[in-house]
Amino acid sequence: MKIRESGMPDEAYWDSFFDVERILDRIMPAIVEGDTVEFGCGYGTFTVPAARRTSGAVHALDIEPNMVELTAAKAGEAEIDNVRAVVRDFVAEGTGLADESIAYAMLFNILHAVQPETLLREAWRVLTLGGLLGIMHWNHDAGTPRGPSMSIRPTREQCRDWAIAAGFELTAPGIVELPPYHYGMMMRKVGSDALTS
Repeated sequence: MKIRESGMPDEAYWDSFFDVERILDRIMPAIVEGDTVEFGCGYGTFTVPAARRTSGAVHALDIEPNMVELTAAKAGEAEIDNVRAVVRDFVAEGTGLADESIAYAMLFNILHAVQPETLLREAWRVLTLGGLLGIMHWNHDAGTPRGPSMSIRPTREQCRDWAIAAGFELTAPGIVELPPYHYGMMMRKVGSDALTS
């Protein structure tokens, strides 16, 4: 099942929207001790940089085979051997990863899904207790050059509240600006998953 309005523009244009290292500095640990999962790797914009920060594997998932092939090729060109790029309909089927097997999860530009709670539940399931979740999304501003339509684009407060309801807590420094077009936050898995009750 594709995420709503998930069509990708030209890669160079897409990459121009992000200062990748600055974003990861704000919403990803400097070193992830264990595996990472990326929900929707797209062009692999964040995959290789995340792999350099991860002691284990980066499970880069996407429903589009061409995106998975491109991401795997980028990892190969960069001589990064810890990327596991996999074609997967993680909305309908989950990640296929074991419970509590992941140290860090990436939900970047994806919580405009029809059921964002499903993705948050899956991230909660695979993360270890105390594991971290990075959330990034387009600013809730019609002036951004891309992003889903405003009718389905979540606000930062919605993303935070959905994650809290799923059993996460917001870490310091809270919700952060990711110029020029995004906001983000890092959440920590705590307690029980409220969305399953």
